[in-house]
Amino acid sequence: MNELVSIIVPVYNVEKYIEETMECVAAQTYGNWELLLVEDGGTDGTRNRIEGFMEKHPEYRIRLLRQPSNMGAARARNRGLKEAQGRYIAYLDADDLWAPEKLERELAFMREKGAAFAFTAYEFADELGRGTGKVVHVPETLNYRQALGNTTIFTTTVMFDTEKIPREQLEMPVVKSEDTALWFKVLRGGVTAYGLDENLVKYRRGGRSLSSNKLEALRRIWNLYRREGLGLPASLWYFGLWAFRAVKRRI
Repeated sequence: MNELVSIIVPVYNVEKYIEETMECVAAQTYGNWELLLVEDGGTDGTRNRIEGFMEKHPEYRIRLLRQPSNMGAARARNRGLKEAQGRYIAYLDADDLWAPEKLERELAFMREKGAAFAFTAYEFADELGRGTGKVVHVPETLNYRQALGNTTIFTTTVMFDTEKIPREQLEMPVVKSEDTALWFKVLRGGVTAYGLDENLVKYRRGGRSLSSNKLEALRRIWNLYRREGLGLPASLWYFGLWAFRAVKRRI
């Protein structure tokens, strides 16, 4: 089976990175993909670089979608989901990188496990996309309760099967940390996430002001727990687990 994979990338002022990101998709050993780049009202030369790449490589199935204004990553990904034609949905952030075998290995893994939701290990990288050697390993499976205290699911590693999870359930909540909120929503519905513990992704950390603001990160994850309707003792418990594991991943 050679099912189409729809790759959704929100883009906002990523002129420095977007060509390298598109090239890592073009280098995939699994060839049946479409790339949906959702421009979220940026002001730099990102669009010109995308259009130049598309003109140079008409053989690739790339679509540039434009939001009317800067509406945020959740709405950009939801726009991509609405336009996607593939059975499988994969997310890629505009400054991250995939190994050439990422799609092929993850699809084979999902078929082997009968998984509706999969994610992989990943490696931290510097601003130039060079791996630092710090690899975040992932568990074999995560259910909802486990995921509350173990937020190792990284957006750029995720893949969903829309024949097993309806598309409307994959719409990201429009909140801060919208990706984690989506994982919680899907897992809360009884789905199990399967972890492929192979390093197939580079997570470029340079210039990510939101992620690097530690107080903001703490506030966002706390608000997610409260949004889940957890009581104060449970929120404190899972928040402590999250903080411990977040620190452990980075040292």
